[in-house]
Amino acid sequence: MSLDRELNKRSGGKCELCGATENLKVYEVLPTKKGGIDEAIFVCPTCKDQIENPGNEDLNHWRCLNDSMWSEHTAVQVVAWRMLSRLRSAGWPQELLDMMYLEDEVLEWAKATGEGEDDENKIIHRDSNGVILEHGDSVVLIKDLKVKGSSMIAKQGTAVRNIRLDHENAEYIEGKVDGQMIVIITQYVKKI
Repeated sequence: MSLDRELNKRSGGKCELCGATENLKVYEVLPTKKGGIDEAIFVCPTCKDQIENPGNEDLNHWRCLNDSMWSEHTAVQVVAWRMLSRLRSAGWPQELLDMMYLEDEVLEWAKATGEGEDDENKIIHRDSNGVILEHGDSVVLIKDLKVKGSSMIAKQGTAVRNIRLDHENAEYIEGKVDGQMIVIITQYVKKI
């Protein structure tokens, strides 16, 4: 069964955040480890747009989190926590966050994108041109790179898709080159 159909069945044909029923899409909750139904949710275009574009949030739309934050599915809990953290300055989202309980590993997943951290504490990854990198971005190598512990050389011009960010060091990202997951220093990449 396709992921789309599995999520449709799990959600009862509704957005797992707000309950809308039209034009639902699969949304992968980054960073993913294995992919699949446990790391994705079914969302409407309104929720997806506001999740992916901070600053576009309609505060009243997100009052739906009062219900969806109690979902039994961890991916839904993670997105609810992230959105409540992003909106917490409005008051009521902070009250909901105070009521919410997440297991340690789920909370670590929720915090993995830096949502909820104060801006001055947030680690920001930038490419060689100073452009901010996000989870899932694609980059191109601007220099041949020797891969430590291997005889492999990642060639200049190689595209690395769906990168992952190191949340402890702003200079490191991870990505697959020739089927092998490697750590890449951000000064040697350019966002595409």
